[in-house]
Amino acid sequence: MRTVSESVSVRLYHLSDGPEGGAAETLLYGTLADALHLAAQQDEDIQAGLFIATDNDVVAYLDLVDP
Repeated sequence: MRTVSESVSVRLYHLSDGPEGGAAETLLYGTLADALHLAAQQDEDIQAGLFIATDNDVVAYLDLVDP
């Protein structure tokens, strides 16, 4: 992820596995700091399907928090 500022605007969404390819459910449009805070509060099963999108990049939530 190229963006490092916690104040940058992002979209936090969950990508589910469904019978027809799944669906993206937006959980938050807000700052990176807010997205990381909300993501950390989710169950592990949900965290595995979370993604954060900026204007120029998309990254899996667990790739940001797992070393």
